[in-house]
Amino acid sequence: MKIHKHHLIAGILMLLISFTLNDQLSAQKQRAMKTSVVRKTSLSYLSWFPADYKSQKEKRFPLLIFLHGSGERGTDIQKVKTWGPPSFVEQRPDFPFIVVSFQCPEGQWWNVDDLDGTLRKLLKKYRIDPDRVYLTGLSMGGFGTWDWASTYPKRFAAIAPVCGGGDDMFAGELKYVPVWAFHGQDDPVVPVNRTTQMVEAVNKKGGNAKMTIYPGVGHDSWKKAYADEELYKWLLEHSRKK
Repeated sequence: MKIHKHHLIAGILMLLISFTLNDQLSAQKQRAMKTSVVRKTSLSYLSWFPADYKSQKEKRFPLLIFLHGSGERGTDIQKVKTWGPPSFVEQRPDFPFIVVSFQCPEGQWWNVDDLDGTLRKLLKKYRIDPDRVYLTGLSMGGFGTWDWASTYPKRFAAIAPVCGGGDDMFAGELKYVPVWAFHGQDDPVVPVNRTTQMVEAVNKKGGNAKMTIYPGVGHDSWKKAYADEELYKWLLEHSRKK
């Protein structure tokens, strides 16, 4: 059978169109798949406001974010008051920060994208000074503090992780974020070297990190850390570097 030249050209064109359509469908499918996995999660949180928040309508306030430990996960938001700033701010009307305490869902770990997405909403909702956003957390929340700050370092004016740890591969991301870390020397749950390694790694990258190690203290170093008024004074000394 003789194949005419124009038939051959037409066949080639049909194949090219078919391949193009398949590529377009594949690309559309990939885009659809990417769209379907976009996280839109907003974490539950407990908020507290200084006594003059309502009266000072033009004022923007510093924000202190607190990340709890593994024992406070779940759906009972009152559990976040167990330790740290949310446990005492109701008795401290003079406390100078807006305090937001997130709650991690049961059985999960802190997800920095969920945290950062919820923070973006808070910055629009409340009169927060975006240059004075501070982050702290204990145990699992200490790990979350290191992780969130190294992933989104431009968010924070300063951080204070307590008895946590991080990945020192990303210590350079914290070069411009002041760090004050706390740990118990005799911590049987999270070894103290998880803090010392991170602090040393940040400083080797040219950062500004310091630590307080409590001799004879176990995992509950947060009791001493959050009772130290110097911590809150130190936080307020820092503003976000542009």
